[in-house]
Amino acid sequence: MKNKINSYFLLEYLKLFSIILFTLASVVWVVQSVNYLDLVVEDGHAFKIYFAYAFLSIPKSLTKLIPFTFFITLILTIIKFERDNELIVFWTSGLNKMNLVNNIFFISILFTLLQWLMATTIAPQSLNYSRSLLKNSQLTFYESLIKEKKFNDTIKGFTIFIEKEDSNGNFQNVFIKDDTKVKFKKVFDEYGNIDLEKSEKIRPNSSTIFAKSGYFANISNTPYLVLMNGTIQKEKEDGNISSLNFDKTQINLDQYATKTITYPKVQESNTIFLIKNCYLNLISIKTNYNKTQLKGCPYKGKDAINELNKRIGMPLYIPLLSLICCYLLSSRREEKNDNLQKWFYFFIGFIVLIFAEIVVRYSGKAYYLTLTYYLVPLSLAFINYLLLVRKFKFENLKV
Repeated sequence: MKNKINSYFLLEYLKLFSIILFTLASVVWVVQSVNYLDLVVEDGHAFKIYFAYAFLSIPKSLTKLIPFTFFITLILTIIKFERDNELIVFWTSGLNKMNLVNNIFFISILFTLLQWLMATTIAPQSLNYSRSLLKNSQLTFYESLIKEKKFNDTIKGFTIFIEKEDSNGNFQNVFIKDDTKVKFKKVFDEYGNIDLEKSEKIRPNSSTIFAKSGYFANISNTPYLVLMNGTIQKEKEDGNISSLNFDKTQINLDQYATKTITYPKVQESNTIFLIKNCYLNLISIKTNYNKTQLKGCPYKGKDAINELNKRIGMPLYIPLLSLICCYLLSSRREEKNDNLQKWFYFFIGFIVLIFAEIVVRYSGKAYYLTLTYYLVPLSLAFINYLLLVRKFKFENLKV
């Protein structure tokens, strides 16, 4: 009897959880996908890169939505069972309320493990892979990047201005500033993170091109900008400028990259890499989390610790939220303040979620803040579990 009731509660909860999570994730994904259109419109990437990048952002959205969805679904499930008089059936059949509390707590542990898996492995890997797509992709919509009488610098190190474009795609009076000055050439390791030891500086190289006309051409599946009747002025290493007139010249556009960030951000880095190269380095040199540079870690110490706390510490708040919802098992519809109690516990749980999101942003500033971020959910969960045992000890009916 007890196992059937617990299984029934779990099944109903999972059904409602799936519906709410799918609905919220769909809305978030649509909004994000609209924002990602800049990859095509502004940065010139292909549509297949856009769709792949948008699809790979789903795990990140799910990671952010799971704690909130878990909390809302649990409240709605308990309220539904109460309004359908199913809780009364549970109690009259002799079910111990603490047994249901333990079942809900067990569900929260399962979702904590799921959140850990999503936050530490699936989401970072999908984000890292999406970034590698941008890094390895080529610009395809060059024509859409050119606008009359406007300076366009979407292509990295390449600014172009045209005075007029006719219906056939021919340009008139073209100005190009080709500034390929690079301060640092980034080399990535097997995890997709910047290898500072192998990265190297690149010398500057700058040129200016004036042409009376030009057009885009695809030669052997390679995009070229063909220019007619113009001059190339190039800066030499000694600071002098050389000038060369031409009747026709071609610029291979594959050598240029978009301004889209192609190196992995901290949230896209491997969890093991952050622990080994960032967190353990901070511990070993006994420094504070605000240290800007660490050998082998391309991120600020504070940012790396914040990200680790978000991945590992945030799921610990899920069991606490489950125990807060369990106080609803003591409510009665005939009580005058029944609705007020529901809103009260919803408000408390919502405050916990806000606290977790805000404090994690500052948890990387010092050791004690990180320790506090982990101890708060663990200690409060333990205290609330003892309070629930005390609250329901007189209703300890046995099956």
